[in-house]
Amino acid sequence: MLYDITPPITPDLKVWPGDTPPSREVLLDMGAGANITLSTFRASVHVGAHTDAPSHYGATAPTIEQRDLSYYLGPCQVIHVRDCPRGARVSADMLAESITRERVLIATGTYPDPTDFNADFAGLEPSLVDMLHRRGVRLIGVDTPSVDLFESKDLPAHQRFLKNDMAILEGLVLRDVPAGDYELIALPLPLGGFDASPVRAVLRTLH
Repeated sequence: MLYDITPPITPDLKVWPGDTPPSREVLLDMGAGANITLSTFRASVHVGAHTDAPSHYGATAPTIEQRDLSYYLGPCQVIHVRDCPRGARVSADMLAESITRERVLIATGTYPDPTDFNADFAGLEPSLVDMLHRRGVRLIGVDTPSVDLFESKDLPAHQRFLKNDMAILEGLVLRDVPAGDYELIALPLPLGGFDASPVRAVLRTLH
């Protein structure tokens, strides 16, 4: 069974305030008599479900095409944080389940509608990132636009990902995915020199 955890990329999908929203320019249209339909897509590389490259928060860090694809493919664990406060940071003691996989997706429920940007979504405690790293976690995904809080400028959680050489997935849709173990497939595009890439993130049941 597959769970698609990627929000549809349409003009209704909200991006970070000030970032480039998704749009389509139709260059040729079979409905207007052309022999093919041909479109141009324009959007932030941080649109919808996406992975940050380390260069997004580290000046001399690798860009997205330099990342090892093994971060984004393999067994993962979905954890739901019940009654997560909006505007708070998720701490280690909020995770009820023991960590069993190298990839952990954390459902906070604090960003319920990708077409309606709410700035009071939850972030991650930097100490949680460190704890998961010590337990062998290589990737953390969240159902929010960022692993840091909306108003954060120093991005302490991002900096722990950089220090620990871990991968980030943001903007996932996890509300309908039961807690448990899955195979994650969320490969970035090899966008040369870019600071992020959209992904088509899916989960496949293991049995």
